[in-house]
Amino acid sequence: MLALTLTPLGIAGACSSSDPSTPPSGGGENDAALDSIVRGTDAAFDSPLADSAADSANPPDSSGPLPTGLARFVNPIIGTKGGETWPGADLPFGMLQFSPETTRGNQTRTPAPGGYAHSAMKIRGFSLTHLSGTGCAGAFGDIPFFPHAGTVTTSPTADTTDKIYASTFLRPNEQAIAGYYGVTMDSKVRAELTATMRTGSARFTYPADKPATLLIRASNSELGSTEAHVSIDAASRTITGSVTSGNFCGYIYGTAGNVDRRSYYTLYFHAEFDRPISATGSWHDNVVTPGSTQSNGGTSYGNDGYPPAGKGSGAYAVFDTGGQPVNMRVGISFVSAANAKANLDAENPQGTTFESVKQKAWDAWNEKLNRVEVTGGTDDQRTTFYTAVYHSLLHPNVFNDVNGDYVGMDNNVHKLSAGQNAQYANFSGWDVYRGQLQLVTLLEPTIGGDIAQSLLNQADQNNGVWDRWTHAQGGTHVMTGDPGHAAVPSIYAFGGTNFDATSALKSMVHAATTVTEDDKSKRGWNVMVVGERPSLDKYLTLHYVPAYGSRAEEGNAWGGASETLEDVVADFGVAQLAARLGQSATHDEFLRRSGYWRNNFNPAAHSTGGYIQDRRYDGTWVTPFSPSTEDGFAEGSSAQYTFMIQHDVGGLFKAMGGNEKATARLDRFFHFDNGLWALTGSGGEHAEINNEPSVAAAWMYNFVGAPYKTQDTVREIINEHWKNSEIGIPGQDDLGAMSAWYAWSALGLYPQYIGRSELLLGTPLFTKAVIRNSKGRTITINAPGATANTRYVQSVSVNGQTSARAWVPESFLAGDGTLDFAVSPQPNKAWGADPADTPPSFPPPP
Repeated sequence: MLALTLTPLGIAGACSSSDPSTPPSGGGENDAALDSIVRGTDAAFDSPLADSAADSANPPDSSGPLPTGLARFVNPIIGTKGGETWPGADLPFGMLQFSPETTRGNQTRTPAPGGYAHSAMKIRGFSLTHLSGTGCAGAFGDIPFFPHAGTVTTSPTADTTDKIYASTFLRPNEQAIAGYYGVTMDSKVRAELTATMRTGSARFTYPADKPATLLIRASNSELGSTEAHVSIDAASRTITGSVTSGNFCGYIYGTAGNVDRRSYYTLYFHAEFDRPISATGSWHDNVVTPGSTQSNGGTSYGNDGYPPAGKGSGAYAVFDTGGQPVNMRVGISFVSAANAKANLDAENPQGTTFESVKQKAWDAWNEKLNRVEVTGGTDDQRTTFYTAVYHSLLHPNVFNDVNGDYVGMDNNVHKLSAGQNAQYANFSGWDVYRGQLQLVTLLEPTIGGDIAQSLLNQADQNNGVWDRWTHAQGGTHVMTGDPGHAAVPSIYAFGGTNFDATSALKSMVHAATTVTEDDKSKRGWNVMVVGERPSLDKYLTLHYVPAYGSRAEEGNAWGGASETLEDVVADFGVAQLAARLGQSATHDEFLRRSGYWRNNFNPAAHSTGGYIQDRRYDGTWVTPFSPSTEDGFAEGSSAQYTFMIQHDVGGLFKAMGGNEKATARLDRFFHFDNGLWALTGSGGEHAEINNEPSVAAAWMYNFVGAPYKTQDTVREIINEHWKNSEIGIPGQDDLGAMSAWYAWSALGLYPQYIGRSELLLGTPLFTKAVIRNSKGRTITINAPGATANTRYVQSVSVNGQTSARAWVPESFLAGDGTLDFAVSPQPNKAWGADPADTPPSFPPPP
């Protein structure tokens, strides 16, 4: 997650709003800066704590489909205020995401990274590509189409405040359901969107007394473009074109420090219409040319990383509607214009009706959501749950065309690997390795395996480098750690074995043991350091990543201490995959490395005990120190990161002084001194459950014989911070990472270990849940009497056998399994309290 404020040392968790034109400084101190800079938004951003949920109701789509199946519980409006989600139409893992681009009157500042902010009540277009929940702007927003009821008399690009060529709308006139979005704007134009895997269908209904004009803002990707083209063929009722873009996080830092201020993908589109085109025109910058059928030119990226206002190109078509809606079918491809047309012909051919595409999209969502069938709970709880599963299945995205072509990270066209069903792109590594990919693989093992193969393919095409945040075919290097090395072993552990695991392991071991020049480089510091493992040379010799500094012997990672922890997580994952593949020497080596966290643990760090602390290359500790410090940590504090040692919790708690002290530490982490909850926005000494470093901590009471405290804490988070409303996600959703945490937690399960498939047990929210994955395996979770208030487990049986363990072993997922929970409003402090029932830890060899 690129969280809510930027500091010169990174992006941290507090929330502020200021002039987005002011860039952050590039120094090394922790000064609060601008949420709007981080997001690339205008200054009036959406706060997840602002406003009420008064208009969170999601009006049903009056024209169908019929509300049948579990898709009826999906509310795409959830998270559109603060969670950076968007409400548009798509399929599970779809290449195309058809969603509105809202505006507050600033052509170059999207109001939210997903293109849609719940409180921005004006629409300037409907784009074909989006990412859900990102903290940085620049995640697609390609080819906005805008149905304009009127003539084009000036260049739309010259409309820098979106005063003319945009329209306000009212919330009751907007509908969003799974696979469909519709809105009637105040211009009286109604826009409806739906999608297939690689195509979209739009239906634009214009007022009878106004010209039916469609703008194609070819150059206006979310953070601009370096090239764009659009061409209209009125005779064939076809509009085609492309945009070359990228620039993810491109506004962060100055030109010298930003390595993402560049284009790295081209999106092609091919659109066909069912109504005659009666007039055309085009524009470039401030010049409009009536009658023209072509236009070229990108916006460029300005010195601040944003597209300069008033720059870019596009075209418009006027339709002879005959009083009927204008239907558009559009295919996309990242390979070629011909492939965009081929995708359209294959998935959405001429004669396909809007309603039939809409119904198939609904059916596709029902198929995926039916993998998890819950019973009980309120309508709001089921809606919150199924929308979380929905958000968990949006990404990564199918990236190959119907003929198997895709562009690799080497910018060459490739075919799918042998046995591969799809190539996937858009990997928000730092976020999704913690639970989202495990959930995807549990439900769809073959998709999980294809994702793992996709990551290996990307690395092979990228000179062996596993980039931590890939966008289309581009590596952005955003965030920290080596998340691909954590993700692939976890996918394998959860049943996604249909990939070349032996080659993946070989590649990962090479990357984790071979120092590259980029690993030693400070380019891109701090958010987008270019090396796969920054300071790998120091990690291999010192066995920790030293604190950042300008001298060669000092560290070059975003945060030295947190980078050590991230590398340790990755090494533990590599060790687990090596063990599964029978490579014992590799397992032993990387398990030993997984204990390097101890080299950043200072038992005398603070009067309250030991903490993970930043350490200089000469072995001395960085001071002054407090548990709330962010020195040495990426998007978090020492107190928050200290609990991010998930595979060796026993070792961590022993280092803290034993279970009693560890329990007290957890209690202080989640509560103020007066006993009130401190779950988010409570300062660096407390949890920040809206960001990834804190998400596992609530489950760690299971390791100290107090699982009832895990049950209490997790349920408090579920009840108070997840809602069926626009503010229903506590922080940016990070391509489904946070939603996956909620889905696991509502089921009463948690994937604690990277590269392994043991599950910790909490309290189910629903009376029954049945998970049926795509390979026919079934997990049944029974919890009669479960409600929001029955937050405690009284007893558990696993496959009919009573168990006092607050976890289940890997063997539970090897076949069909049943968990039976007895739940109560009162805690059973004895259940799971015996040290013999503690979940396992995996310390390094002595």
